[in-house]
Amino acid sequence: MNATPPKEPLDARDRPARLTVGVVGAGRVGPALAASLSLAGHRPVAVSGVSDASVRRAAELLPDVPLVPPAEVLARAELVLLTVPDDALPGLVEGLAGTGAVRPGQLLVHTSGRYGARVLDPALRAGALPLALHPVMTFTGTSVDVQRLAGCSFGVTAPEELRLAAEALVIEMGGEPEWIAEEARPLYHAALALGANHLVTLVAQSMELLRTAGVAAPDRMLGPLLGAALDNALRSGDAALTGPVARGDAGTVAAHIDELRRHAPQAVAGYVAMARATADRALAHGMLKPEPAENLLGVLADDAGTTGGSGPREP
Repeated sequence: MNATPPKEPLDARDRPARLTVGVVGAGRVGPALAASLSLAGHRPVAVSGVSDASVRRAAELLPDVPLVPPAEVLARAELVLLTVPDDALPGLVEGLAGTGAVRPGQLLVHTSGRYGARVLDPALRAGALPLALHPVMTFTGTSVDVQRLAGCSFGVTAPEELRLAAEALVIEMGGEPEWIAEEARPLYHAALALGANHLVTLVAQSMELLRTAGVAAPDRMLGPLLGAALDNALRSGDAALTGPVARGDAGTVAAHIDELRRHAPQAVAGYVAMARATADRALAHGMLKPEPAENLLGVLADDAGTTGGSGPREP
């Protein structure tokens, strides 16, 4: 009997072509994505960056890749990552397209959460292939970011004919593509900012208050609590709500506000706003009953009307 013949190597048509990669904007995101693409077999060839921090990041994550002006990045690369702040992106795209830097057939990828592919229309008219690939991850600007991309979701928006190419690039970086419609990008980005950015603010405020209360290691105290709260919230949503607001303990909430007003008046407005939002969700979920809710919302309304959360209240 003949032995089973070895499998043929994967046809090149069945896998993304190996591309030369350029980065415009060596912030925290671009070098990490380019380094990840390098691990997948693509070849970083150029990066642009101005600040000392950008130069250091590029040297660490993309060693031996030359730093050149943005137009030169586009001249050298088949796949260009535009990793600049959201507000700078439209002007950058218009400038690159207007000066003839964009080449037909060039893959132009931005990583903004706010924008879809339409912001790349000036480049599309110049013949580029526009992709919006937003990694749903916070970045440190170090090599640890490359590891964190494994399993990271990416918000993907592209013309339908480029959808498979966009998703393939995400998978090559170890990510999980999630298709986001063009018109849904602002809402998608607002949701991420609400969860991730505001979480950092809340945790930082909580640690400051614990230090004021005499806790020597607030990070160690909060770690297990916040880890469990996040896990419960991701698993159960509103059913994970707990604490004095969800229970309707108006007296406890009033005491909290008084303490914050004395020790951290800048935190009052945030506490009141989040307590009101929590109360509304607990009511809608049936966890908070109408009578305690009325007392609780009265406390929150009195405080908001009296101080606006901006400073100490007169006795």
